[in-house]
Amino acid sequence: MTTIASGTDTLTRDALAVLQPGFTGTSAPSWLLRRLGEGLASVGLFGRNIATPAQVAALTAQLRAERDDVLVAIDEEGGDVTRLEVRTGSSFPGNHALGAVDDTGLTEAVAHELGRRLAACGVNLNWAPSADINSNSDNPVIGVRSFGADTSLVARHTAAYVSGLQSAGVAACTKHFPGHGDTAVDSHHAMPRIDADLAVLESRELVPFRAAIEAGTRAVMSAHILVPALDPVHPATLSRRILTGLLREELGYDGLIVTDGMEMQAISATYGIERGSVLAIAAGADAICVGGGLSDEPTVLRLRDALVAAVRSGELPEERLADAAARVRALASWTASTHPTPSTPASAVSAAGTEAGSAAGSDARTDVGLVAARRALTVTRGAHFAPVTEAPYVAAFTPVANIAVGDETPWGVAAELRRMLPGTETGSFTGERAGAEALAAAGSRRVVAVVRDAHRHTWMAEALDTLLAARPDTVVVEMGVPQSPPRGALHIATHGAARVCGLAAAEAIAGA
Repeated sequence: MTTIASGTDTLTRDALAVLQPGFTGTSAPSWLLRRLGEGLASVGLFGRNIATPAQVAALTAQLRAERDDVLVAIDEEGGDVTRLEVRTGSSFPGNHALGAVDDTGLTEAVAHELGRRLAACGVNLNWAPSADINSNSDNPVIGVRSFGADTSLVARHTAAYVSGLQSAGVAACTKHFPGHGDTAVDSHHAMPRIDADLAVLESRELVPFRAAIEAGTRAVMSAHILVPALDPVHPATLSRRILTGLLREELGYDGLIVTDGMEMQAISATYGIERGSVLAIAAGADAICVGGGLSDEPTVLRLRDALVAAVRSGELPEERLADAAARVRALASWTASTHPTPSTPASAVSAAGTEAGSAAGSDARTDVGLVAARRALTVTRGAHFAPVTEAPYVAAFTPVANIAVGDETPWGVAAELRRMLPGTETGSFTGERAGAEALAAAGSRRVVAVVRDAHRHTWMAEALDTLLAARPDTVVVEMGVPQSPPRGALHIATHGAARVCGLAAAEAIAGA
């Protein structure tokens, strides 16, 4: 059983309980273990904490030796946003690929298998799925993280994902309430704004969250967005009208409310993380997510002390903080009872797979993630189609990755094509001369052009123009949201850049 260190008062324990901090390293630092003993109830894992499934299992076992009911959270959406396979790419296609297939049974199966692998490593809270409707094609941060632009499609797949994940004993955290899809600004960098009226919000943004609540989602994550029709002053994370009035009272949600990362500029640059955390708890949030960028003990102590000071000054009601802490502990109890015995480090390897997920190995043909990635492909043959039978040149037109995705995770088709067509060469290009540079590098080889959201990047669309004018037999692989008409001798839309999406595309190119 968990033992709280003597000398830690109730107010301080509650202030620690509502925090979900991160840390650096692949084992738990001493300060983190000490704070778990004082009342900290949650820990967030990021790519910097991941090496192998066995290492993650050892890490979570280390945490549970200090607090047996600790919530271990991770931002593992599959697809483009992966932490468990941050160095290799995900074994699971993301939401947009699942939405393109539109088989809720498949979505539930993928989410269950993802949850099973997380649970095998001792992770019991997943900051997923994204229930955002990708209604703005210029959205720089959601895109393929969304199931699609159709409200009913997003709603049914959100519910299926929640059911699949939680059937594996991992709590789902549906995000980003009340909906981040109709924005053209990334809240990692600034404050997005949605100017839709109440009728549109009710019939569009809120529908998937209603479905998630009906499916029993154990957590909901707030968005750092301003929605004037709901609250003209406060962003959703800090809005009592949105978190308590809308989510709790109108939608009837009774689970855990988690904030998005408080170090994101939408909050930290406008309110500061200490002030923002106090306002979030006062508004109705129960858990403060911090640690994607801030991951040290001083940050935890600053937030703890800010919450305690706010209670003592009367700014934050003590009963609100106590209620938030109780909801955190209630979710911890649910996860402990649902999945009480995480795998040992040795068994985690077989349960979770290798770091690369073994998707290119002998078991790949029956892997649910690869099956889903294959089914998600949209393949269009053009007038100049000819099979790719010799090693091509892969030209990857590489945009700047958003912070949620990160730039450390590999993507594309080159690695997989190299296995199928030995001698395949590749290069990465960006900017206004990308097309000409790719042509020069390719020489006489057949070109496979790989793009990601070409409709959002003028230079990328122009690079394709240059390539196709000179080499109409070019194969085009779109690994973002396909908005433009199919182009090229062979056009493949993967609906995401997960490693299995690249494998499925390579199979189609090589004719496997």
